[in-house]
Amino acid sequence: MTYIARDQWEQHFSDGKGFRQVGERERELLAGHTPAPDCGGRALDVGCGTGELAVYLASLGYTVDAADFAGSALDRAREEHACVEGVRWLQLDIERDDPSPLHEEGYDLVVLRLMYPFLKDRGRVLHGLGERLRDGGALVVITPVAENTPEERRGIALDEDEIALVGAGWRTVDRMDADGLAFLLLRGPCHAGTRAVERRRPPSGPAATAALAVVTDASGRVLLGRSHRGMWELPGGKTHGPEPFEVAAVRELAEETGLAAEVGNAYVVAMLADAAGDVPRLTAVVRITAWSGTLSNPEPDKFARWEFFDLHALACVGTVFVPAAHALDAVWPGVIPGLPPVVSYPIAIEQPPVPGEPAEAVRLRQAMAQTVIDGGWAPSEPVRAALRTVPRHRFVPEANLTAAYDGGDRAVVTRRDETGTAISSVSAAWLQAAMIENLCLKPGAIVFEAGSGGYNAELIAHVAGPEGQVVTADVDPWVVRRTRRFLTEAGSGRVTAIEADAALGAPAHLVPRDGFDGSVITYNCWDVSPAWREQLAEGGRLVLPLAIGGYTRAVTFERHGQVLEARRFTHCGFVRDQGQQARTIPASVLLDGELTLRFQEGGPAPTTGLERALRGPRHEVATGITMGAGAYFGSLQLYAATTLPAFCRLHAHQDTGVTAITKDRDAPAVLGDASLAYLTHVHTRHGERPEDKEWEWVVHAFGEQGPQLAEQLAATVGAWDRHVRADDNDKHTDPVLTVHPAGTPDRLLPTGDVLDKEHSRLVFRWPGRNGHLPAPARHTDTIAVTAGEA
Repeated sequence: MTYIARDQWEQHFSDGKGFRQVGERERELLAGHTPAPDCGGRALDVGCGTGELAVYLASLGYTVDAADFAGSALDRAREEHACVEGVRWLQLDIERDDPSPLHEEGYDLVVLRLMYPFLKDRGRVLHGLGERLRDGGALVVITPVAENTPEERRGIALDEDEIALVGAGWRTVDRMDADGLAFLLLRGPCHAGTRAVERRRPPSGPAATAALAVVTDASGRVLLGRSHRGMWELPGGKTHGPEPFEVAAVRELAEETGLAAEVGNAYVVAMLADAAGDVPRLTAVVRITAWSGTLSNPEPDKFARWEFFDLHALACVGTVFVPAAHALDAVWPGVIPGLPPVVSYPIAIEQPPVPGEPAEAVRLRQAMAQTVIDGGWAPSEPVRAALRTVPRHRFVPEANLTAAYDGGDRAVVTRRDETGTAISSVSAAWLQAAMIENLCLKPGAIVFEAGSGGYNAELIAHVAGPEGQVVTADVDPWVVRRTRRFLTEAGSGRVTAIEADAALGAPAHLVPRDGFDGSVITYNCWDVSPAWREQLAEGGRLVLPLAIGGYTRAVTFERHGQVLEARRFTHCGFVRDQGQQARTIPASVLLDGELTLRFQEGGPAPTTGLERALRGPRHEVATGITMGAGAYFGSLQLYAATTLPAFCRLHAHQDTGVTAITKDRDAPAVLGDASLAYLTHVHTRHGERPEDKEWEWVVHAFGEQGPQLAEQLAATVGAWDRHVRADDNDKHTDPVLTVHPAGTPDRLLPTGDVLDKEHSRLVFRWPGRNGHLPAPARHTDTIAVTAGEA
């Protein structure tokens, strides 16, 4: 039976035909090597047919999902095994259908019996099933072997090369014999990383020119061929004489895969220059935006088969021909990490967007949007529609769909520096929605975005409508190249990506005559750039993640002349600034690296004598102010950072007991002469339920001035409790905040607590604080400053 079409299988089972029965040896191996966990387990039988194997797995103690794409097979299974409990029959094409019917929490055992050779995209299916295994789970492939199968039926069997490929990317592979069938037991899907390799025999001659075709299917998956050289390759090859690269790519695609494309749908998007041995090599990357025909293998002497791969799986497909790997990276930068060097010349072209996404992406996008809407972060219909429409996964191709469409707090990191620190990401969807909502955009709005990636800009473009425009800027050339490619692949055409230090604003020719209707900054900012204010229209809104005493809030400002007035605060976290306004936080290391004092605003303060004080007695003041589980205290951090002179943050690197601060955590602190006080919370009431638990704010202090500093800090907590805190986490009082240009004299500032930055002066007006502008505090004056009402 070498059926390839669903209707053939439907007829097969409708005619009452069956399949090879499960042999005793297969049963023994399954029972001996994959017993059900003591607490029960869940198994998936892929290609279950009429259900014999599924019933056997149920007898071993598994709860079984039995899946087949043939409805006639499942009808027989339900009828023949009507009395069997613990089996759920699912009509599902494992290659093409949305896998939503499968169990969300995964499986302890997945079995593919006598069906693996029928799969077209074997690597993709096996990779996806491996991702569904629970810890300690196993995947079993039971298949005929080519050498034991008659020549005319070898289409249903695997040769030794294919059997070896099945086990690639798994920690352990055990092969056993089951009455002539290969029983492959796979554990620990490690998805071995992709490795770019050259062919054994490099080309000869003065130079080699070639074209590679990058083709995706209706689900957005990319076509790769498994060559007999033992590597994955793209369709393509050498050019013939003066043949244009686009023509060569279309020709090679037809010759190698049977797919037809028009030259008008072929676009050279990059040129790659490297060398194979001593031979220079020039490779054109040709993006095919439309094609027709049925995938086949017209050159079986060169290729074993062709498959479509999910983009997020390209980082773990094994060996890939070097130019093919670089070509994939040229279309989707970052999708394959760790590639060897190449000189790549991106080509600016007018390429149409390329459609294609699986049904699973549509379902997950709607679910993500609903999660954001239910959380109250997207009250307006334009933002809701953008969340439901813009394909987030196409701007993070290295992430699987579940990660791309996580509706919670997950951001998808897309770039890290040499230390592993995230320097570029796609933020959590709820935060992006909230920041866009706060822009209050009208149809046709023109918006500036600082910090690129593509997805957030497309959300804004969707909200601004067909007449709207977005200018997005980033200082990192790699990020800009990536953003441009993704906007070309899946964008609206209404976003312009530029390489520039976003802190300097947009180039003059891209700034509207009356300024941008809105601006959004997508990285952590220590200061407010003058350009962001000057390029903003009167009454326009600026939303940026502003670091205040080291605590970041996405603050929504509205421009009124030279003053920015805060309208909303949102707790958030972003990657750091990398441009001219990037700032290194001054710090002092104490006790041989056990502690660090970080001075988030201004320069480092003197710490002479502090280490000696830290080795002395610790003073403690209980505030009497408590909080329960889930209580929000971010407003306390902000209140302390903006009202306490000599504010700093004390970070503990070890659990030494000196400070009672948990390792790798920090605490708000104030510094005096050889003295320090800092705020922690201690567990004062325990219980089984969250509502039974309670913590109290406690101040600890060291040094001669410690008791006075502690009282000051305790008074700050008391003032916060009286004037800012609310029982409802969403009702804490925000300060009235205005941002004024640096150099604005005190007499022109409103009364409040002033925080001076390099380019701006921030004035905070908290309830209960009615005093005058504080003079810059000397550390010796710290204990004399009132922390509560003035």
